[in-house]
Amino acid sequence: MSKSEQKLADVTGKFTQVVRDGRKLQDTSWSNGRIVLSNKRLVIVGNDGKETIPLSKISSIRGRYDVNQAIATVSNYISVNYGPNVYLVSMDEVDAFELKIQRAILDGEIILIKHPAVKGGVIQDSDWQKARVKINEGVANFALESGKLVQIEVDDVGTVETDERTIRGSDRPVIEAEHTEDDSSVQTYISGSKQNTSLLKSVLDKGAEKNASSIDLSSKEEEVLMAIYSGVSPFEVPEFLDIDTDEVEEIYERLIELDVLEEVRVRREVALKPRGRNIASEAMNNK
Repeated sequence: MSKSEQKLADVTGKFTQVVRDGRKLQDTSWSNGRIVLSNKRLVIVGNDGKETIPLSKISSIRGRYDVNQAIATVSNYISVNYGPNVYLVSMDEVDAFELKIQRAILDGEIILIKHPAVKGGVIQDSDWQKARVKINEGVANFALESGKLVQIEVDDVGTVETDERTIRGSDRPVIEAEHTEDDSSVQTYISGSKQNTSLLKSVLDKGAEKNASSIDLSSKEEEVLMAIYSGVSPFEVPEFLDIDTDEVEEIYERLIELDVLEEVRVRREVALKPRGRNIASEAMNNK
């Protein structure tokens, strides 16, 4: 190990390769071994030898990658994607290990950010700025060259989409992340190298997947969400929609139980959660 290389973690765990040279392996099973992480590489050591994965080659870190019944017996693992290969690694406190990989690759990287690109559904006249990345547990931090700090809480992310845009004369990959700032729905655009955007997307995707809007709601429940999403006060929703107050209260109760709304204070002031913003936005687009 060179002087510039620092060991970040050295643990025992399980591992298996599920994709080799772009080909999905069906007969793979877990092996026990040692998993070492430095600021330069991830090394997996087993009885059959070792696999060295340079951090510069890792394209994304994902969750489940079910291949067969043998893989399904272990639940706490991450998939490390590099080139045409995918390794699954599992150990105690796998979330903490995943965070160490994310930080080893992303912390200190310079990316471009446009914030807010969209606010309350309205496109903003914001400029692209350079920003320095720092990943903390549950939060992606971006220190802008203007001195402003943009923080995106992973659990607050409603949607994450990817696009390609012309930025400063070059076509670049862009992440479009929806979240909240000062109780308003905003979209932040993030661009950088292919690896940085891919890794940042895998960080933010955790919140988006958790807050996916796959819930069956009645038309009245969707109307209530759309009203709040549009800026109507929760206290004014009954009059705005011409629905009985008690019925609106019952709708609030159900949506709180579904983790779509959160109660802000007693007497039923509520605010949309990420899943609720997704449902309201989709419902408005379908009108």
